Amino acid sequence: MPRFMGFVRMEEGIGTPPKALFDAMDTYIGEQAAKGIFLDGGGLYGTEDAVNFVVREGEVSRVDGPYAEAKEVVGGWALMQFDSLEEAIAGNKEFAELHAKYWPEVSMVATLRQISEGPEEPAG
Repeated sequence: MPRFMGFVRMEEGIGTPPKALFDAMDTYIGEQAAKGIFLDGGGLYGTEDAVNFVVREGEVSRVDGPYAEAKEVVGGWALMQFDSLEEAIAGNKEFAELHAKYWPEVSMVATLRQISEGPEEPAG
């Protein structure tokens, strides 16, 4: 079964989602977990304590948050397993629709990426 990673991107510092969204997500995630689709996931804290290690031209540098230039940040993630890409896309749309219904004033992007079962052939 193919596995997928879901990400939620939104503007940082927009506040806490409404309780209705939390309740709807609890139900949705519970149903998905019972079906063996939702494997793990959760929300992420803001970037105020984030740490990045940047590799550039063979050098490593540390860059600590918060990041003033960040317009959107990853606010949550999920590891899921579906029978097909089509089912994964439908599930991700359903997830996004919960946000539209229960938190309509927020702008967010729900991204779905298939996980490589690699290893892929190295370049060069």
